[in-house]
Amino acid sequence: MDWDKLRVFHAVAEAGSFTHAGDTLNLSQSAVSRQISALEETLQVPLFHRHARGLILTEQGESLNRTVREVFAKLAMTEALLTESKEKPAGRLKITTTVGFGAKWLAPRLKDFLDQYPDVQVQLLLDDSDLDLAMREADVAIRMHPPRQPDLVQRHLTAIEWVVCASPDYLTRHGTPLRAEDLDAHKLVLFGEYRPPVQDINWLAELGRRPGSPRRGLLEVNSLMAMTLAVKAGLGIAALPDYLNPEDEGLVRIMTDIRPPKVDVFFVYPEELRNSKRVAVFRDFLLAKLQQRGDRQ
Repeated sequence: MDWDKLRVFHAVAEAGSFTHAGDTLNLSQSAVSRQISALEETLQVPLFHRHARGLILTEQGESLNRTVREVFAKLAMTEALLTESKEKPAGRLKITTTVGFGAKWLAPRLKDFLDQYPDVQVQLLLDDSDLDLAMREADVAIRMHPPRQPDLVQRHLTAIEWVVCASPDYLTRHGTPLRAEDLDAHKLVLFGEYRPPVQDINWLAELGRRPGSPRRGLLEVNSLMAMTLAVKAGLGIAALPDYLNPEDEGLVRIMTDIRPPKVDVFFVYPEELRNSKRVAVFRDFLLAKLQQRGDRQ
């Protein structure tokens, strides 16, 4: 099979049309179509179902695209390792983590990292679901749980604590709960049904309750930062991760005698990147910054 034809096939499979693939490859729609037809003729199987609204991979096309995607992902990883400077870290580093941690804690600190390593280009992908590192959807991940894939390298970074908080206005109007049972008389802001893989994210709803009978939230929202803003507006009480620094938003920590669960944070990357300088310096940067965070607590 011709590599150029496979490259065109992969672009078409990902784009879903000859026209969009042509735009990506800087080829005409007719040139892309000819390449696909030639590949189908070589293989003697149809790779796409063609219809008015676009292209759908056949069963044979799906099988070929899975293999091609994996091959190109491995090639991209190998290229990055080969082009990395032996003297200093260089090249692209694609980082993924949760939306809340990435936006609130990591993004403001990336300037320090990039000032220190100007030859590294960072791409930050914020997603509350786990991207597939083996398929090169990202190079490294900061995750709020141990990796489930056995072929990934992991390093424990820190532990995040939950902080129960409310606005001064809410506490003036509704009083301050002192015990877990007191929460039954209060309004809660909880994380919604689409939950990231973060352990005990809605533990406040179950605190002091019988198993299987959690409290209902007045508001459920799938964003920790939106929860923070809702609590700041006086809507209710929430448990927020300590990296959001609720005090900076004018919120009051309450129920401080209760020991909340902790969330272990891991730095994760594929085995192939074990010797990457970009990965090593970013890992060390994270550990140093998180150590500063721990020293201030």
